[in-house]
Amino acid sequence: MSTTSTTNPASASQTPSPVIDPELPAPLSMGDVLRVPMMRRLWYAQIISVFGDFLALFAVINVITFHLHANAQQVTGVQIAYMLPIAVLGILAGVFVDRWPLKPTMVSSDSIRACLCLLLIFATQLWHFYAILAAISVVSSFFSPAQGVAIRSAVPLHGLRSANALMQQVMFGMRIIGPALAGVMVSYLGARSCYAFDSASFVGSALLIASVHFMAAGPKAAAPTPATTDASAIAKVWLDMKQGISFIVHHAALLFVILAMAAGMFVLGCFGPLIAIYVRDSLHASTKSFAIASAMIGLGMLVGINGLNTFGKKLRDTVLVYSGLCGIAVGLVILTALPHLWSTILGNLIIGFSVAGIIVPSQTLFQKATPPELMGRVGSTFMSIIFTAQISGLVLSGLLSQYIGVRQVFALCAGMLVVLMIIGKLWMEPRTTFEKTA
Repeated sequence: MSTTSTTNPASASQTPSPVIDPELPAPLSMGDVLRVPMMRRLWYAQIISVFGDFLALFAVINVITFHLHANAQQVTGVQIAYMLPIAVLGILAGVFVDRWPLKPTMVSSDSIRACLCLLLIFATQLWHFYAILAAISVVSSFFSPAQGVAIRSAVPLHGLRSANALMQQVMFGMRIIGPALAGVMVSYLGARSCYAFDSASFVGSALLIASVHFMAAGPKAAAPTPATTDASAIAKVWLDMKQGISFIVHHAALLFVILAMAAGMFVLGCFGPLIAIYVRDSLHASTKSFAIASAMIGLGMLVGINGLNTFGKKLRDTVLVYSGLCGIAVGLVILTALPHLWSTILGNLIIGFSVAGIIVPSQTLFQKATPPELMGRVGSTFMSIIFTAQISGLVLSGLLSQYIGVRQVFALCAGMLVVLMIIGKLWMEPRTTFEKTA
């Protein structure tokens, strides 16, 4: 893949927009990608750390709900406490990821998070949990973009979709089986065992990453030019941040998939808190029905990840993104128009399947389109926008539902997705040749 780098951060608006070569070899399968030693160890590290995270998060929610008797807003606050630092610091973290050595950054992040997880053992007040989860999130804001750079360097371009699918497969799989396994551990071994396991999982992840021979991901951020040599440290950081943001803004296809991903995460942010209210008030069903309906989202995601990676290899990433947006809208319309348990299960399956159609192609296009020297900044900005969208969904869902109702919120989200599809089709279609943006 051809990329061009800019030597002056202030001129980022004139960065050429790299585009995927249509003549790339046939996409690699998941099995092919796992034969790459670096990718295989990164995948093992993901399995270990994600499982530990689910255990710890479930244990925290269990403790603050049943022992500290937290209300709904306080429980939601746990999610916000974890996501907010990433949303706020994500753009800044990418500046440093682009300049720091990759392996030490990832290993240090895992090691620090291992220590922070142990602090959960001593937490007794609600604010203790908020503070510790926020601190873990601050460190994660450096790890996540670094992991994206590592994946980009581990596999060839035509293997990125399968590589991202493997990583997301772990996340969605744990979303289904994690709570059940965590429930057993909390019941028989106590919440503190989950915190200890999460800490150990970060240690295991750090050891696996430390054993990897990292291949060069490409050039790091360009050296300062005479125009910026005399600038203050804060000014230099700002210029680097501006370069990453400007690249996204002036790359129409990349901007579209980021907005699509953010829209999907906003819908899920709205959907999560409201589905219980929907089952109670619209379906007049039991908590058992709620559990079944909720599980369908994770099941749909898992099926979607594997199905799209197997049968959608010849489809362009943007086609999958459009299909994903359309599918989520269809699922929301079903929930709005047909308040029955069977239709709720069907709608949730469609939504989960469709979300998978957005996540993996979006990440893949971002990794292909971004020059190596901007990977950290663009990746962290991507992550920041997504987490901001999720937080917005969590916060706005309750407010909107009070004024217009839960089903109307679902209908509003469906309309938003349709508008985004139209905007993307009219103004954000990917370029097929290298073009310089004015």
